[in-house]
Amino acid sequence: MSERDTICALASGQPPAAICIIRLSGDRIWKLAGALLDCGLPEPRRATLTKFRDEDGTLIDEGLAVFMPGPHSYTGEDTLELYLHGGPAVITHAISTLTSEPGVRLAEPGEFTRRAFEAGKIDLTEAEGVADIIEAETNAQKAQALRQLTGGLTEQYDQWRADLTGILALVEVVVDFPDEEDAPEETTAPVIRKLTRLIHEIEEALGDRGIGEKIRDGFRIAIIGAPNAGKSTLLNRLAGRDAAIVTSRPGTTRDVIEVRRVMGGQIVWLSDTAGLRETEDEIEAEGVRRAERVAAEADLRLFMVDGSAPELGVLSSPFRQSTDMVVVNKADADLASGLPEYDHRISAKDGDGVPELEAALADFISRKAASVEAPVITRARHRARLVDGLSCLIAARDALEQGTGPELAAEDVRLAIRHLGAVVGSVGVEDVLGAVFSQFCIGK
Repeated sequence: MSERDTICALASGQPPAAICIIRLSGDRIWKLAGALLDCGLPEPRRATLTKFRDEDGTLIDEGLAVFMPGPHSYTGEDTLELYLHGGPAVITHAISTLTSEPGVRLAEPGEFTRRAFEAGKIDLTEAEGVADIIEAETNAQKAQALRQLTGGLTEQYDQWRADLTGILALVEVVVDFPDEEDAPEETTAPVIRKLTRLIHEIEEALGDRGIGEKIRDGFRIAIIGAPNAGKSTLLNRLAGRDAAIVTSRPGTTRDVIEVRRVMGGQIVWLSDTAGLRETEDEIEAEGVRRAERVAAEADLRLFMVDGSAPELGVLSSPFRQSTDMVVVNKADADLASGLPEYDHRISAKDGDGVPELEAALADFISRKAASVEAPVITRARHRARLVDGLSCLIAARDALEQGTGPELAAEDVRLAIRHLGAVVGSVGVEDVLGAVFSQFCIGK
């Protein structure tokens, strides 16, 4: 195997800090430790106090060094971690000293985790879990990332792939050995039953309403309604700052304004939108189109109504849906007649009723997030592969049911295995061969 660069990077937060961690991975660690650490190469997996010097012998810092020899390390290579004082001068001196050595360079973003994947230490879903847990802001995001990092998703995908490999083995035997006495007595019917069960399981996973992605990326609440209903004022109230411009002039909001909040233990994007009305103004009309698009994609729509002077045309138009949470604003004024049934009455300007509304929003989001116990899809990449795999399985089942030949079914199952394998980053034909020769006595 050819030698590749040893990489190094600051693995802790940006300075200044009490302690920093500088991580290295690669074949040159033995040489680096011997040249730069007073202790030489530390004993494996034992924190060793040592002085760290540059190539001229100048002291950089005194700290701890931990050596983890490959292949029993995160990256599968020899790794070294230096625990030093977290001041900018120490970090700059240390990094510049390390990268001045031949064959040592700064790591690219995610390169340590990529090397771990290439060494077979983790799969793609676990690698994504590493990124997600670093970025997690809520307990829900952390829990989902930990489940992914510890192989929770991998276990499900591997089970599906194992089931499909067994099915493919059965179909391949029928194709390749139709007259073999040792071929299994399985008929098409049990294979179809197994395919149908897998199709049902994957359809259930795809029917999770995107909860896994939403926990990771955030749920969306769109504030919609007629101009001057108080949408921007409510957004500012919920945001705790002046995120949107508020004036008495209708049509002030022309574009979608988003605010990020944590509500119900989840990340939530609150969107203020242009007032819904027919208009000849080209810019405002584009704002209305964007408002409709945002509303269509939202997990919850807050339909704001001016309680003192409701826009009846908007109330009776297709803009309003039965699932909207209707909020009557301007509760400090006398309510007009002809108002629709509403869920909340507030004064966005004074804050009356807003805490109760916010509590209702948090409850809605927390219940929606809990509606799927353990999502197996956390990214759009997973969903796209599952959709492709599902279509292949349906095609395979149709081929068997219609009697168009096991060859076509085998190819569709093989493609489905590849799609599922792509989720975790593992696709291999040897799995099929192993299943065939372990289950059947072909060739005896």
